[in-house]
Amino acid sequence: MYKDEYHPGVKKDLKQLDKQVVSEIKNFQIPKILENPLSGYSLSGELTGIYSYHFKKNNVDYRICYLVDQGKKTLSLAKIRPY
Repeated sequence: MYKDEYHPGVKKDLKQLDKQVVSEIKNFQIPKILENPLSGYSLSGELTGIYSYHFKKNNVDYRICYLVDQGKKTLSLAKIRPY
């Protein structure tokens, strides 16, 4: 299992979301990513090395962007936004 780290902007991202969505992210989506961090889509071009994990809640699509350090077993969450 990987350890999670948060970019300071993630706190601001979470404040803008509905409380039910934040609960879903913290209690279900992030633990799911921590178990299998390579389950997200690997981005390309200038964003190479960043993964994008997608989920849907209340008919809204959300994206969690993160970086994986396999050596340190850490997952750095960078952005959480609807798209």
